Amino acid sequence: MSAPRGIHVRMLGRDATESNRASSPLELLFDLTFVVAVAQLAGAYAHGLGAGHGVLASVVPFMFVFFAIWWAWMNFTWFSSAYDTDDVLYRLFTLVQMAGVLVLAAGVPAAFDESDFLVITIGYLIMRIGLIAQWVRAAIEHPDGRTTATRYAIGLAVSQAGWVARLWLPEEWAIPSFVVLALLDLSVPLWAERTGMTPWHPHHIAERYGLFVIILLGESVFAATNGVSASLAASGLTPELVVIAVAGLLILFGVWWIYFAEPIGEGLARHRNWSFFWGYGHYPLLAAIAAIGAGLELAVLAIGGHLAVTDEVVAIAVAVPVGIVLALIWLLQRPIVDGGGVPAWLLLPSAALVFATPFGIPWLTVTGVVAAVAAVVVLVVVGTVARQSVRAKA
Repeated sequence: MSAPRGIHVRMLGRDATESNRASSPLELLFDLTFVVAVAQLAGAYAHGLGAGHGVLASVVPFMFVFFAIWWAWMNFTWFSSAYDTDDVLYRLFTLVQMAGVLVLAAGVPAAFDESDFLVITIGYLIMRIGLIAQWVRAAIEHPDGRTTATRYAIGLAVSQAGWVARLWLPEEWAIPSFVVLALLDLSVPLWAERTGMTPWHPHHIAERYGLFVIILLGESVFAATNGVSASLAASGLTPELVVIAVAGLLILFGVWWIYFAEPIGEGLARHRNWSFFWGYGHYPLLAAIAAIGAGLELAVLAIGGHLAVTDEVVAIAVAVPVGIVLALIWLLQRPIVDGGGVPAWLLLPSAALVFATPFGIPWLTVTGVVAAVAAVVVLVVVGTVARQSVRAKA
């Protein structure tokens, strides 16, 4: 049952065992604001690699900017799982947060290309005005969770003050200050919930993360389609283009299949003490999924030979994020899912094999690498289906 609607509903913690808890239409609308941000970042990342800026010079800003996107989504998602009243005031504060995310999205190109986080910081400031107001409201209206909510409000305010102050630091302090403030942000929930865990809903959280995975996979499809369109315009339909297009679709579909192969909600309900590991561990996993589309876009564009980057770099841009996804799915499921989730003997050797494929060049072309990665992903899917069939008969 959803929370009652009205002009004002007292903000009490939601029932963590509530049945049929699903994402609300407002949460789905909120997620759409991240489509813009992820698309901006994936495009900038693909352009940076394709222009020959170097892997490290492209990956570092990609991870920094993706952290800003992911953490903004995390802030809203875990709060809404615990305190979604869906009344007028809650919706208005959510609107403020959505406005902040859109400003953040507008600042993605400057942050990636020039390490200029001014617009992203302004977006965060707007977003956190709405979020801190929500925590203050929870502290006022929910006595049982008052201390935790107050800690959240204070912690977020302090960390946001740090991000604003960072704008005036010397350029050489940019990376160290980012790392320090990111760690400060990550520590806020750890500190706040020492006095009591918020009543987040395990099935709701599992669904919310799954929906974000689907958003990222959709962005990967979009990025790869952009590459196919550009390649068709430049070189027409070629066998290499067909192979990469089909293999890319198999990779994305396979990642979806493997991620959703095991139910997570029940595991989170039984192992709430692993929630921080599972939630924070999704940062590199989700970043890798976002990077897959950029890699596939580069692979398609490499067919025409118009990129200022070697084939090895293009192959790495496809294979490495896929390998990371396979390894992290195993790592994150292991303490949560009974039986360990998709088994290590299936995922870890497959991840190692995917990591090794880029080094098959020149014996393997970029097209061959993408096809080989797709073949490994398909084998993992087949192994997962076979294992589930055996378990169902047991």
